[in-house]
Amino acid sequence: MSKLKILVVDDEKEIADLVAIHLMNENYDVIKLYDGEDVLKTLSHHVISLIVLDIMMPNIDGLTLCRKIREKHNIPIIMLSAKSMDMDKVIGLLNGADDYMTKPFNPVELTARVKAQLRRFINLNPNGISHDNKDIIEVRGLTIDKHKHSVTLYDKEISLTQREFQILYLLSSNPNRVYGSEELFETIWKDKYYEAANNTIMVHIRHLRKKLGDNSRNPKFIKTVWGVGYKIEK
Repeated sequence: MSKLKILVVDDEKEIADLVAIHLMNENYDVIKLYDGEDVLKTLSHHVISLIVLDIMMPNIDGLTLCRKIREKHNIPIIMLSAKSMDMDKVIGLLNGADDYMTKPFNPVELTARVKAQLRRFINLNPNGISHDNKDIIEVRGLTIDKHKHSVTLYDKEISLTQREFQILYLLSSNPNRVYGSEELFETIWKDKYYEAANNTIMVHIRHLRKKLGDNSRNPKFIKTVWGVGYKIEK
């Protein structure tokens, strides 16, 4: 199973490093940023599962950044602040944060809160497919990036042809929907379906499964609905 990726944003490098160490010890991938201006760009290029966000930062403060993140992304945000007044916590939560911790904090407690937020979020989004960035789809360790035209399985890049990528992206972006050979061919090849095209689809599906390490009799990703077509389940 691929690691969940957490974004830690704090202009105090020592704190960001400390948080990252504890999260990596729990088998999370961590991206560290020391300036809020890089956050939105990072979110457009990575599938982030949770953000640990400091309030007091140069250039753009955490509260403003939290509001901007919420305009496009529905992922857990835990805010960090040196301010401990109840009103400061309320303001943080009203700006879109899911949780709030005051500095100095116990890294073990922060890690526990990260786990709790991720557990809640995953329970609300059980299909494992990211809805934050429609150009990036994740399915049980498989990550498909439409913008980069890349596919990774458990963080290992897989080389696909253009047609293979298009088929995989179409099935992944419409989970549980069954696509027949005719619909796949006309959607991907943008040509009129003919009888021999079914073999073309079968060959591409076979190559895709091989590259994904899928067992054709019991595939994890691309499943056959006999007599109907192919699908990727949630």
